[in-house]
Amino acid sequence: MLDYLNEYKEIADLFALEGETTDIRPYGEGHINLTLLVTTTKKRYIMQKMNTRVFNDPDSLMKNICGVTEHLASRGIETLNVVKTKKGESFLKGEACYRVYDFIENTVTYQAVSDKEIFKNSGRAFGEFQNHLATFDASKLTETIKRFHDTPKRFADFKAALLEDKFDRAKDCKEEIEFILSHEDTYGIAMAGLQDGSLPLRVTHNDTKLNNILMDAETGKARAVIDLDTIMPGSMLFDFGDSIRFGASTAAEDEKDLSKVHFDIELFRAYAEGYCGAVKDSITEKEAELLPYGAYLMTIECGMRFLADYLSGDTYFATKYEGHNLVRCRTQIRLASEMEESFETMKKIIAEILA
Repeated sequence: MLDYLNEYKEIADLFALEGETTDIRPYGEGHINLTLLVTTTKKRYIMQKMNTRVFNDPDSLMKNICGVTEHLASRGIETLNVVKTKKGESFLKGEACYRVYDFIENTVTYQAVSDKEIFKNSGRAFGEFQNHLATFDASKLTETIKRFHDTPKRFADFKAALLEDKFDRAKDCKEEIEFILSHEDTYGIAMAGLQDGSLPLRVTHNDTKLNNILMDAETGKARAVIDLDTIMPGSMLFDFGDSIRFGASTAAEDEKDLSKVHFDIELFRAYAEGYCGAVKDSITEKEAELLPYGAYLMTIECGMRFLADYLSGDTYFATKYEGHNLVRCRTQIRLASEMEESFETMKKIIAEILA
């Protein structure tokens, strides 16, 4: 068994920590960075070995994070606090890159939506996050993953994978391919809005899953939004939509039995009450109109990414069995199609909340 204290104490000691390091151990359930809990004689910290294969520009990434967290902290908002190295740098550069945050005590995270109130609280948290950053100049941020939610680009990638069909898999997913191809005219609305200015450029989190919010262990209220690696310039539709894609489904992302997979309109309502209640004073009329579309867009975009990866031999998303990405694609298509059918109901809910 790896002795984490001996392995990483020398690294931890290069940061401006309070007290002497007494323990280091793995922490959390993240899959991108190596996350460690560092305990000293004074307090606790989170130290991460950054995944520079996924995020190959750590300087820009940390500049994004520092800019956003400093903006939030200056307004009295609880947020991640970057602990600098003893040389005053935001992260440790070298063959491997490391960073440290203060550990936010007395908090918990939830891996799945267990009730509507928790989902509503998460909506409020991400809405307040958006609201507090409404005055931050999003154009100052770097795209840490280029064209991450450029759905027309994702569609082009899908068509390229389909054309090559390197592993002769297209014959096994004709219905899914036809669904994605037949909806081409729905993919460009958000990007067009950002380009012509009808949708404002905003700071977006881009990974608005429930487990990226620290909730107070006693009250259940949101304390801080975490996992800021994908902070980028984008549209409010992206963050709202990805939360709905993840949280308003009645089944897991890789549920094989599609009869269990449905879009839950009441979970949509709960999240929208929290989110829209928070952004009521900053959301534009166009954004409000397109929030339901954002849920559909993020869902179908994810579905086409899963299918493109399946056609390409499962090279991006980690899989546990052959056809795993195809199963994931099918759940997203099921959700997207049910969202399409629910557009009018979704729009009515948003309008009622914002009235």
